[in-house]
Amino acid sequence: MNNLTEHFASMVFDDKIMKEVLPKKIYASLKKTISEQAELDEEIAEAVAEAMKNWAIERGATHFTHWFQPLTGITAEKHDGFLSPAPNGRIIMNFSGKELIKGEPDASSFPSGGLRATFEARGYTAWDPTSYAFVKDHTLYIPTAFCSYGGEALDKKTPLLRSMDALNKQALRVLRLFGDNTTKRVIPFVGPEQEYFLIDENLYEKREDLIITGRTLFGASAPKGQQLDDHYFGAVSPKINAFWQDLNERLWKLGIMAKTEHNEVAPAQHELAPIYSIANVAADHNQLTMEIMKATATKHGLRCLLHEKPFDGLNGSGKHNNWSIGTDTGENLLSPGDHPSDNKRFLLFLCAIIKAVDDYQDLLRISVSSAGNDHRLGANEAPPAIISIFLGDRLTEVLNGVKTGKKTAENKRQKLNLGAEVLPEFAKDDSDRNRTSPFAFTGNKFEFRMLGSADSISCANVMINTAVAESLKVFADRLEKTDNFEKSLFKLLQETIIKHERIIFNGNGYSKEWVEEAQKRGLNNYPTTPDCLVHLTDEKNARLLLSHKVYTAAELKSRQECLIENYCNTVMIEASVMIDMAKKQILPSVLSYVNAMLKTIGYKKQFFGDVARRYETDTVTKLSNLSDEIFDRLEKLENHLNTANAFTDNFEKAFYIRDNILPSMSELRIPADQAELLTADKYWQLPTYTQMLFGNDR
Repeated sequence: MNNLTEHFASMVFDDKIMKEVLPKKIYASLKKTISEQAELDEEIAEAVAEAMKNWAIERGATHFTHWFQPLTGITAEKHDGFLSPAPNGRIIMNFSGKELIKGEPDASSFPSGGLRATFEARGYTAWDPTSYAFVKDHTLYIPTAFCSYGGEALDKKTPLLRSMDALNKQALRVLRLFGDNTTKRVIPFVGPEQEYFLIDENLYEKREDLIITGRTLFGASAPKGQQLDDHYFGAVSPKINAFWQDLNERLWKLGIMAKTEHNEVAPAQHELAPIYSIANVAADHNQLTMEIMKATATKHGLRCLLHEKPFDGLNGSGKHNNWSIGTDTGENLLSPGDHPSDNKRFLLFLCAIIKAVDDYQDLLRISVSSAGNDHRLGANEAPPAIISIFLGDRLTEVLNGVKTGKKTAENKRQKLNLGAEVLPEFAKDDSDRNRTSPFAFTGNKFEFRMLGSADSISCANVMINTAVAESLKVFADRLEKTDNFEKSLFKLLQETIIKHERIIFNGNGYSKEWVEEAQKRGLNNYPTTPDCLVHLTDEKNARLLLSHKVYTAAELKSRQECLIENYCNTVMIEASVMIDMAKKQILPSVLSYVNAMLKTIGYKKQFFGDVARRYETDTVTKLSNLSDEIFDRLEKLENHLNTANAFTDNFEKAFYIRDNILPSMSELRIPADQAELLTADKYWQLPTYTQMLFGNDR
């Protein structure tokens, strides 16, 4: 791509294109719809549809699709051609405003948590004009919401848009108290860093576990993993560089601001980070990024793994959700400025977030819950399952000053001198980074580090937006009634800090001492998905999400049902794959090698007589014992799987799975991995960790 500025967003029907191709009146009306969330006039939609169709056809599009995000966690699309019949057996290219605004996919075939039955099939997709349409693979993609015939949200976009409205409503109330009558909208901005693994496609195709579950269920550790810390930010191999170049070009054409890319900590692991976007656009872009990563990897003879823990014993893959709030006038409300202790507006928004995270720790934990993420949280740079906030020394000191009423002197930023004349002296940041913190302040934003690599970012941002909206509502309700704003504000900040400072922790989140300290502070510790999911419909959580109209009661219950069902199905599929691999690949591999060794022993006896051959006999004995152990543990896992299938209540099933199936899977893996280390490569049917993790470097 020779001219990036020319090609960037070249396949996007964005503001620049709309201004060029739409009549001024139509363009102005559409802009009002987008910026002020005004209702869209059907006449306007007709004009937009015609212009959008002509633009898309010029770029090779023959079809259009309403692109939406059902509760599967991935995207869905149904393609319709632009063609319509014309006289004399000919066709015309047609696309109406009605087709732009509304689509009708089948709503009974997607997860609904009981909102839809098989015979209740009708559903609707509705155009989201705040997220630009784009052309990909000869199709015009129109970002849409997805709902049932009764109007219940069946997707991840609709609650996100509702939560953005809730945050905007309450934040504007607060800004008005500070005399800001200019801002018309407050917007959450998100930049999701995406971690992933790339492995050779030929090796991937030989692993049933990777094909079906996205992670390795068996596999002995390679002699070298990430012990030397030599992959992180390391030199990039030509194969990966070619993939990155191709990926960037495809993302840039779709208006996705992919900016930073590097090798991650584990071998074969990488990261991509975009520039911030409005939350719902960032969610759309991240879903698109994951899809394009997979497609581009295949083009290069690779496979992209987005599972949270594809390789045991190595770093898992997360998605760091960098969240901030700003105004339509361009101000970042989380920017502390040079003197944060004097920046009362910043302190109020900061305290609102602290209160929100403390009050709704469980919702934040639920928002990142999945069977895959349970394997990742708590080690290897993934934060623990205990929610806490890292503020750093400077802001912690500022809040302590507010709490005590004794303003602390704000020191100027220290200069860092590296001791060599040629190297520049520069100002240090206000605080270090804490890679173990789930929710860390990083200068002018918060980084929520708990999301798993495969997660949609929508759910996490729904919970953050809504919880902060509630804090701002409580603050606005109180401050709007006061006659002395300054005095009431200071008292409010003091009380909030005293009540919620337990959530602030700047230390090592991996330490045993922190687990004990968190318990003393009364913080939640939900290590697994079933532990936290039972709390989604707790009274306080339901009251929050219903009062801000982010979910209805039925929608909230449906999310709980979908999430716990997904957990159960995911683990049971993994268990079934383990059984299949153990029976058809691992045990046959071991027995083939044992048979070969027995033949060798027989040959040696012919030449050397009845002399003990330590290597051969020891290997045969060990592998025979391991094969018996594998078979015994395989049968135990099968029995647990059969028992789990009999449960009718998904939560009872989930806890049974957690307490029985997952431990049995771990038990089965141990002798299988030991057998791999004893079996010659020639006989072992599965690609090894060494082959998969280091194949891209050759």
